[in-house]
Amino acid sequence: MKLSNSQEEYLKTIYLLEKNNQKVRVTDIAFKLGITKPSVNKAVNLLKDLELIHYQIYGNINLTKEGEKYAIQVIKKQDIVTMFLVEILGIDSKQAEKEAIAIKHVISEQTTKKLNQYITQIMNLEDLQCGYDEKNEKCRKCIQIKAKNKMKSEE
Repeated sequence: MKLSNSQEEYLKTIYLLEKNNQKVRVTDIAFKLGITKPSVNKAVNLLKDLELIHYQIYGNINLTKEGEKYAIQVIKKQDIVTMFLVEILGIDSKQAEKEAIAIKHVISEQTTKKLNQYITQIMNLEDLQCGYDEKNEKCRKCIQIKAKNKMKSEE
């Protein structure tokens, strides 16, 4: 299933709010994305129809298993692109983050996989002994620190 850029952003936002142990409501999403509640209501109802979230009017919003899978995929794409731009190309992290947000919507799964393989090989990330979990925010931070340390040692 191909979702729109904004639908991907909604799923990502819901996932991140859920992971911060928050009950996710329309107001929370509107605040986080800086958009109106009517816009969020429309999007949430579409995501509900696609069976990517559970939602009842005025209730909490929760991702379905499929919705969570999709959100993780979106976040992973953004992380991979950001890491490539910052750690491999040396782009300023704020600029890289802005560009990664745009790129993640158009990059294919195949290209994402190849970028991930390249980064892993170049940065020798196979030697992580911690049981890296891409779903865990702490693990993503750990890998970024390892990448930065590796880049500094090569300078």
